[in-house]
Amino acid sequence: MSIFYVDGAFVQADEAFIPATDLAVLRGYGAFDFLRTYQGRPFRLGQNLARLRRSAALIGLEYPWSDGDIAAIVYETLRRNAGLADEFAIRIVVTGGSSIDNITPQGQPRLLVMVTPLQPPPAWWYERGVKAISVTYERILHAAKSINYIPAIMALKLAREQGAVEALYLNRCGCVTEGTTTNLFVFYGDRLVTPGEDVLPGITRGVVLELARSHYDVVIRELPYDELALADEAFLTAANKQIVPLVQLDDTVLGSGQPGPRTRHLMDLFQEETRRLVEMSR
Repeated sequence: MSIFYVDGAFVQADEAFIPATDLAVLRGYGAFDFLRTYQGRPFRLGQNLARLRRSAALIGLEYPWSDGDIAAIVYETLRRNAGLADEFAIRIVVTGGSSIDNITPQGQPRLLVMVTPLQPPPAWWYERGVKAISVTYERILHAAKSINYIPAIMALKLAREQGAVEALYLNRCGCVTEGTTTNLFVFYGDRLVTPGEDVLPGITRGVVLELARSHYDVVIRELPYDELALADEAFLTAANKQIVPLVQLDDTVLGSGQPGPRTRHLMDLFQEETRRLVEMSR
């Protein structure tokens, strides 16, 4: 069983509790970040911690820890889970802490670090590509990774009912912004387009942008929904999914309906990048 860090103590996962008076429970007030390991090493931990700190600031959440403090806790939690799995998912959560009146933060946030065996998506996602649906929704404070995922949970439930694995958000202008847990990229020939407004700045998204700029013409702009039907290829990115070919959106088949060569090229480049960073950290 996994060992978690909860508010100053390392405990078994089934003994990991926070008080019912915590604003994370009462009001869904908190921030989190998520990353995975490669050969047991956290991938881009520094960038994830910077984003967590930024998320907390955006929602006005007290954040008394330094990046070094939390990094040390992450590594210690990983050490205590060594041998449980080859690779791990790491979720770092900052809650609003307990509240006297059930809504006002008292400046005493709680920190949780949860390390669990990584559960990668099925192989067919990468071999055949996946379907997504579209839903109309605009996240509040899009740059903040908060723990409020009610719209995402509802959208994913709808997606699964329609044989899809993800739901993409449409804003009031009819543009596709991002998925519930993913960022979106679209190829038009050798031009790679990704939305830049009203999206969470994904860490995997950033890695893909770094890699793609050496090989393709990268454009960050709005993506009207109707324009996706003209795409040659499309894919989704996320820490626990890496690069997943997207071959259908709603009833529209994208490109050839199969993972395309440019997407596969970026998938290979991403794997090379993870191997390189692992070697550098040895």
